Amino acid sequence: MIDTVSFKTEILFTIILLVVVFSLHYLNKNAIRRFGRSSSIDMNSRKVIFYLNNLLFFVLAFVGLSLIWGVNLEDISLFLSSVLAILGVGFVAQWSILSNLTASVILFFSHPLRLGDRIRVMDKDFDWTGKVEDISGFYLFMRTDDGKRITIPTNLVIQKGIEILKDEKEETEIVNSDQ
Repeated sequence: MIDTVSFKTEILFTIILLVVVFSLHYLNKNAIRRFGRSSSIDMNSRKVIFYLNNLLFFVLAFVGLSLIWGVNLEDISLFLSSVLAILGVGFVAQWSILSNLTASVILFFSHPLRLGDRIRVMDKDFDWTGKVEDISGFYLFMRTDDGKRITIPTNLVIQKGIEILKDEKEETEIVNSDQ
């Protein structure tokens, strides 16, 4: 016989948890959207952050529901450690995927680089100077001054460093305003 008081309590806690998690998810998503708009970041660049946001909140909901419904914490930790071990082996084989994704998040939140900026990638072997056309989850798309369209992995942008150049229009406006 099922204990109806315990069952009703679990359902109540489940409803409360889901309302809290989805409310926080909604608020966080709106905050990311506002930050992206105020920083002039296009929607394609924000998609990576939205995916990570979704993953975080669904994992939190899954763990919370598991605890409410009586799944043993040791079972959850065993499952998570197994999943992380499999992911670790996969990412060792493809570490650049993880580093590119991480570099995209860093570029999104804490780098002054924006779409339309003229940049120079600081590399002794190549002279990559041009305009940023797009930043995706893994690549920076750039049109060089000589018209070539190149893609650079975002981890290379972080590793090599970039110089944000003034646009030719801005330079002429600055010169004209000085005169």
